[in-house]
Amino acid sequence: MTNPAGYSRVQIALHWIVVLLIVQQYLLKDGIADAWEASRAGLEVPFDPLVAVHVAGGALIMAFALWRLVLRARRGAPAAVGSAKLQMLARLTHAGLYVLMILMPVTGAMAWFGGVEAAAQGHNLLKIVLLVLVALHVVGALYHHFVLKDAMLDRMRRAQP
Repeated sequence: MTNPAGYSRVQIALHWIVVLLIVQQYLLKDGIADAWEASRAGLEVPFDPLVAVHVAGGALIMAFALWRLVLRARRGAPAAVGSAKLQMLARLTHAGLYVLMILMPVTGAMAWFGGVEAAAQGHNLLKIVLLVLVALHVVGALYHHFVLKDAMLDRMRRAQP
């Protein structure tokens, strides 16, 4: 895999779109949570646009994560910066984020469309893990920017060849 100087415009756009979609998923999760509880209680669940937004948001996150992985495989990514320990932590965090951006929509779909209770429980547990990894990712970016002052954060703000 090559190490370009920075990320492409498409890579940067997909990153920030996924950020917004993940925020939206957390902010608008109550509609699907309420509908899930109602369906588990045997109640009729009427159409709710917030449920549709949550389902579509999850599908988009997974599609964009897969797209990002394809772009990364084809184009590469900038070289890691920082100590060996920081690089390993960054690789593990990124791998975890990608796994969750794929696994969460899968478990959500299994729960919502298949009625699989274990998938719903897994989905709920994974959302906590995702929050932790997102927080670690943000803290790492801020650490690079404010403490190490290595301009690593700029790679996700401005496209480079």
